[in-house]
Amino acid sequence: MTEMVQIASRVPLAFGRIVVIGGGCYGSWYTGQLQRALQRGALTATEIVVVDRDPSCRVARQLEDGVYRDAPVVLVTQDWQPYLGHWLAADPATIAVDALVPSPLMPHLLLDWLVERARTRWPDRTLTIQPLRQAPPTPWERAAPDGRHYVSFATWTCPVNCIEPAKCPATRGERSWSMPQVVDRVAADDPQIVGAVTFHCRHRTYGVGMIDASELLDADRRVAQWGREGPAQVLVGTVSHCHGALGLLSVV
Repeated sequence: MTEMVQIASRVPLAFGRIVVIGGGCYGSWYTGQLQRALQRGALTATEIVVVDRDPSCRVARQLEDGVYRDAPVVLVTQDWQPYLGHWLAADPATIAVDALVPSPLMPHLLLDWLVERARTRWPDRTLTIQPLRQAPPTPWERAAPDGRHYVSFATWTCPVNCIEPAKCPATRGERSWSMPQVVDRVAADDPQIVGAVTFHCRHRTYGVGMIDASELLDADRRVAQWGREGPAQVLVGTVSHCHGALGLLSVV
């Protein structure tokens, strides 16, 4: 449901726990926007969890100052990866209504989470992250030394609050691109890739992009299925419409 329809119908988005990655510049902005959505009836949530290893991050200071006194915001002082592992290991029925708010500058956390899940599932198998064998067909792309690949349709700097509308604010023209389609194309063009999982961060309310926890769990089930059938290479993408991080998970 689009934000316009939500507002018109007055039916709020309903979540259990919303997990915000990072309590600094981006995370505090997202948390503030979620608070506004709660105040204006566009959103309901039982808890907004901000995860940051810095106990003095901006959200921590704002909590002390009472900025979020009317919103269910809590800070968890922990590294991101251990928190994700603990949160997503809970009963699937319990976290089915949860969602993740990623940071635009975070590492490819969801690829790392899938790797750890695979290591737990197959302790005797070899798991690696391989570089892509061909560059993705996007205007901007860069391969990182750790095997990840970062991609974008933008050759300009996008604001953090861009909701990737149908008409691009930068070009003033129609946004004719969508990164999930690129993930599918890269996977289809490489016969060694058995399939792709795409974590699509969709802008849900007040400029905040989210990935439903149910999508994360479904991706893990698909990787498990491919791996049970034998050696597998799975393309993993965490993307919005315009930007993304890709990685090739290899299970031998």
